[in-house]
Amino acid sequence: MMNIRNIRERAAEFQAAADGKGIAVSIAELLETDDRRRELAGRAETLRARRNRRSEEIGAMIADGRRDEARREKESMRADKEALAAAEAELDTVLQRYRHLMDRVPNLVSPDTPAGRSDADNVVVSVTGQPPRFEFEPRDHVELGQIHELFDTERGVKVAGARSYFLKGDGLKLQRAVQQLALDLLEERGFTGMDVPLMVRTRAMRDTGFFPTGRDQAYRIEGEDAWLVGTSEVPLIAYFADEILDVTEPIRAAGVSTCFRSEVGSAGRDVRGLYRVHQFAKVEQVVICRGETEQSERLLQEITRNAEDLLDLLELPYRKVAVCIGDMSQKNYKQYDIETWMPSRNAYGETHSASNVGDFQARRAGLRYRGEDGRLHYCHTLNNTAAAVPRLLIPLLENHQLEDGSIYLPQALRPYMGGRERLAAPAAEAATIRNDA
Repeated sequence: MMNIRNIRERAAEFQAAADGKGIAVSIAELLETDDRRRELAGRAETLRARRNRRSEEIGAMIADGRRDEARREKESMRADKEALAAAEAELDTVLQRYRHLMDRVPNLVSPDTPAGRSDADNVVVSVTGQPPRFEFEPRDHVELGQIHELFDTERGVKVAGARSYFLKGDGLKLQRAVQQLALDLLEERGFTGMDVPLMVRTRAMRDTGFFPTGRDQAYRIEGEDAWLVGTSEVPLIAYFADEILDVTEPIRAAGVSTCFRSEVGSAGRDVRGLYRVHQFAKVEQVVICRGETEQSERLLQEITRNAEDLLDLLELPYRKVAVCIGDMSQKNYKQYDIETWMPSRNAYGETHSASNVGDFQARRAGLRYRGEDGRLHYCHTLNNTAAAVPRLLIPLLENHQLEDGSIYLPQALRPYMGGRERLAAPAAEAATIRNDA
């Protein structure tokens, strides 16, 4: 939750951030509600103090034997009690509205965040590698998956419904290989690998900024205060909640988890294959550091570079884009997306997202450190995908396909794939491809 004093001092900026991010919250109403909250809290406190004082006086009257006087004083207190009850009831109503509004106040955005309304307005920062030029008719990842028996979406839908799949054989091996390559890369760079809970309490979702604005994207466990996570960022931030941390060196964690998202609002979009599914696996970078903008900016560049280095190891063409305000979530201060070339889409598709969240999550979750001045300060938090699969399998399969139906394996993956240089197409399929040619 943002600081109400800061919101009051920078009201126009917070309203602009809300409008830019498409969050329906009125900062003016929030400030009016805060004024009323303060007024009612002061009134209730005055009435409460008066009630306590008069109760003591009545007690003294009874002790002195002045029972008739005490009885009359009790009767005259009835109006005070009613006034206090009314003030407390109104205060409770105002507090609920205040919390509702505060929960929807977005983080401000960095001065260099582009203006814009959607991902179409994101700004390309850099491009690495060139899309492949095929001298044959390339297949998409679904066809390649069928040839190599890597996954089964038809049976996935039969068993679990739309946007579901089974990974099998080399498909499973490829997913695990990409994950382990990402984890090994991060551990070499000071990250601690962590296998995290897949269910968290409501507070963890709220503290990390996924609630209330992203509530419709999460799956709830009926009858429990439990939600399936859409990223290990949630349990990793919650892991440190309400603690005073040593961030002399930034805390670097690499979360490994299965993730779940309902994909509400994506009906009819990316329904073919593995691009947009309900269940997927991720290796996530989470960093917690001192509440200093310069340091968190350096770390944002670092974790973005980690993702780029993984794509370099996978020998894939990609680009980095600066995300515009209209494509940012409530919690983010600054964001980069990395988009990898996907031949079947004839376009780049998002595979990574790196965010500097500033102190937004730290304030909600209570992540603090003691500064050189001896006082407690809120940390800054950052996150970035290292590898999200099976989506990352799409460019891996499509960019590295060969004319005979086989799939080239980048050198970095070979130690995790039994030393193989390629996934050979089944003999019958390879023969068909040669005959068609």
